[in-house]
Amino acid sequence: MLLLAIDTSTSAITVAVRDDSGTRCAATVLDARGHTEHVTPLVERCLDEAGCTPADVTDVVVGTGPGPFTGLRVGIVTGLVFGHARGIPVHGVCSLDVLAAQARGLVQGDDLVVATDARRKEVYTARYAVEPAGVRRLTEPHVDRPADLPEDLRALPTAGRGPVLYPDLFPHAVDVLDVDAAVLAEVAAARIAAGEPMPVEPLYLRRPDALTTAERAQR
Repeated sequence: MLLLAIDTSTSAITVAVRDDSGTRCAATVLDARGHTEHVTPLVERCLDEAGCTPADVTDVVVGTGPGPFTGLRVGIVTGLVFGHARGIPVHGVCSLDVLAAQARGLVQGDDLVVATDARRKEVYTARYAVEPAGVRRLTEPHVDRPADLPEDLRALPTAGRGPVLYPDLFPHAVDVLDVDAAVLAEVAAARIAAGEPMPVEPLYLRRPDALTTAERAQR
């Protein structure tokens, strides 16, 4: 298997190429509003540095968010178009699951929370159990104002940019800010091997910031 991984759900535009032996190349650009400009060059760069071509890729995985509408859509559409052009499967992984996997080795305790920037003074969150074999999501991803979250949840070790944006509300920051496509590829490879369903269903959780003319007229 040669897996191309793409995620644009956070401030990072991140791409990786992985084969059965591990990551062959990974690259990331931090630009919260430049997903469209960076994702295709990163794909080309990773394939080139991995010594392969689009024809060599057997599977694609995309981070399905949650994330801001436009940025998240860029990565998902890029992955779907690549898979369609090549006639290969495209798999989806919740991006919060990847952040939790990145944070697992950095926390002490049974649970952690992932809180990422949802803009509009809100965060996307999910709670995870830390287990010997990995992390297990305990709650579905949702969007809230940080102050509206239960205090016991906010007191958990927290990965993502939530603690950077709201340090008083998430006092126990874990040094994991954005999705790493190499870890996305690792999570995806394990799920593919296990035969888990991996639908590509974007987790927008709310309507996009941009409205049509008709929608603006109705407000």
